[in-house]
Amino acid sequence: MSTIRVFVNATPVDAPQGSSALDCVRIWNATEADEVAQGKRAITDSRGLEVDAASPTSAGSILRTVSKRAASA
Repeated sequence: MSTIRVFVNATPVDAPQGSSALDCVRIWNATEADEVAQGKRAITDSRGLEVDAASPTSAGSILRTVSKRAASA
């Protein structure tokens, strides 16, 4: 299976081609991925825009995990 190089919190990660953003975070840090899945943290792109955890990644993708902001009332 082919792999792609992505970056999660500035760490290079080799992930199987077709991996989701959450898959890449899980390869980098399983605990952090669990927190994303639980809604405690979010995944953002290189611009700081939140991306869906199920979004497919491509070679060179830059992902960051950040604290999930509570919705304002």
